[in-house]
Amino acid sequence: MADSYIMRPVKIGKLNTIGLYTLYMREVRRFIKILMQTLIAPVMTSVLFLMVFVVAVGDRVNLADGVDFVTFLTPGLVMMNLLQNAFANTSSSLVVGKVQGTIVDVLMPPLGAGEVLAAMALAGVTRGMMVGVVTAVALLILGGGSLPNAPFTALLFMFLGALVMAFAGILAGIWANKFDEMAAITNFVIQPLAFLSGTFYSINRLPAPFDTIAALNPVFYAIDGFRFGMIGVADRPLITGVLCLVSLNLVLGIICYRALKSGYRLKS
Repeated sequence: MADSYIMRPVKIGKLNTIGLYTLYMREVRRFIKILMQTLIAPVMTSVLFLMVFVVAVGDRVNLADGVDFVTFLTPGLVMMNLLQNAFANTSSSLVVGKVQGTIVDVLMPPLGAGEVLAAMALAGVTRGMMVGVVTAVALLILGGGSLPNAPFTALLFMFLGALVMAFAGILAGIWANKFDEMAAITNFVIQPLAFLSGTFYSINRLPAPFDTIAALNPVFYAIDGFRFGMIGVADRPLITGVLCLVSLNLVLGIICYRALKSGYRLKS
């Protein structure tokens, strides 16, 4: 009878798929448990933004190709929510783990740096895209948007943009040891990048050299590409945005991998 309860060892290959999936689901369940904060609140914020601009501007401003301002604004609000939440998911996970002393739960299991990075980044992308899709549906119901002009393009830029911010959140979470340090990064880096990225305006209307400065913001390319996917209007060529975001993801991914592998500010 006792022999039937003998535990058999689990063989782990070069890629610990079980561990990767478990960590990913842990991160996903972490934000699903507080959907009022992680999903409903961002959607409500976007709805309020839309209501304010409808009242303040309405259809009195037309942009390129005869697109009214509210139609132009909606994709920007969707992507702003998506990017901020992808960043928040990965950064908060690491900082909370440090503060509560539970970061050991990530460091001790037989998971390599690449597996930890993939699980956390994909969880951040999952939260970001979930918030983005729900925001888009909510604004569409309220008359602030339309069905996608190029769905594949919209999804591509959603994924690339969310991945950039998930990687950025991992780096921020590795560096920050306290909530006020993370708040400083969010308030002085992430929010300015999101607000000054063409969310509320076309950078083609900015005078020189501010149009060039705005084009150096990588967040702009995520919003600009997604806007093309939704309404068929973009300020810059799509290939430029794809190359920029793919290159940035590669660079941030390598930096994140090396930071996790070294244990910088995690094992001390």
